[in-house]
Amino acid sequence: MMRNSDGEALSLFIVAGEVSGDNHAHPLLKALQEREPELCVRGLGGEKLAGDFPQVENWLEKAAVLGFWEVIQQYSYFKTKMAETVEAIITDPPSGVLLVDYPGFNLRLAAALRERGFSGKIISYVSPQVWAWKKGRIKTMARLLDVMICLFPFEVELYEKSGLPAKFCGHPLVDELVEWKASPPQRESSLIALLPGSRRKEIDALFDELLEGADLMRREDESLRFVTTAVTEELRHLLSMKISERGLDRVVTVETADCQHLMLRCAAGVVASGTATLEAALLGMPYVLVYKVSWLTAWVARRVLKIRFLGIVNVLAGREVVPELLQERLSGARIAAELQTLLHDRQTRERMLNDFQGIADSLGDPGTHDRVAGAVQEVLGS
Repeated sequence: MMRNSDGEALSLFIVAGEVSGDNHAHPLLKALQEREPELCVRGLGGEKLAGDFPQVENWLEKAAVLGFWEVIQQYSYFKTKMAETVEAIITDPPSGVLLVDYPGFNLRLAAALRERGFSGKIISYVSPQVWAWKKGRIKTMARLLDVMICLFPFEVELYEKSGLPAKFCGHPLVDELVEWKASPPQRESSLIALLPGSRRKEIDALFDELLEGADLMRREDESLRFVTTAVTEELRHLLSMKISERGLDRVVTVETADCQHLMLRCAAGVVASGTATLEAALLGMPYVLVYKVSWLTAWVARRVLKIRFLGIVNVLAGREVVPELLQERLSGARIAAELQTLLHDRQTRERMLNDFQGIADSLGDPGTHDRVAGAVQEVLGS
């Protein structure tokens, strides 16, 4: 067990601002706690972190907003939270700060801490997509951070060229999906997943188009069934209401099962851009990627994005493995057409599944959480 220079047990301030960050950080901290039983953890996170670490505040209801315009609307909240967080860290300095993804807030926090003279370790886990937005950001990050722990192997070289130590320890989804893949349910050839995301704004933006696609497909093949899931009772009610409005109650079912279970059961699916798209690939469900944001967010993104694809599966492959239906290209008719291809064109389906396997192989073996815990422990103790 390591101690800091004053002989005290190691302490960590964590900031995770999204559900995916909470999901990745929770098993990492449990693994780190096994290595460092006296580890003190405080900070900002979600339900899982707050549940096991009492000094972590669950702030996701306000923190997990989507899009440029949506963030602007909560500017006052984020400004206040930033000031509170900086003061909490400076007043009672931890051995290190662990920033989990969420770059819009976390990189500003790192800069504010350095400006205030914080000399502890600052570790970033889950690289922001600088290769998609601004590679010039890397030089700034090299000044602020002590190490970047990446989710994808190609990211390491980008950081090390700028003098920022970087490590690839594997992808946490490889660990998190092990149990799901160990005893999967039988895949159902006529069942299709509709996964519009876990936020209300995503559901409002996407689910009507998904339902239109389901309606069009059902008219051609009455044997088809569709399924979706909700993370809260409020969202379950919203999905059910939209389904009823279209008269699709007997066609589309809202389940309480985790989306991973649906990905293993369904023959194909429609998945909103985000972590779920990589989960679908690793669980072997062919899918169509969809995404739609406010016109202002889309306008800004088109002027700053430096990549050909939005979906990480396509980014990793360097080509369109998964069809992307974004903004004005998103329609029920296009969704239906792409899904029909995945259901009935055997060559297209098998090619996609083979590409999925190649991506899975590149992300490493199980044991990611423990390897990342070891990397964090090493930095904190150095």
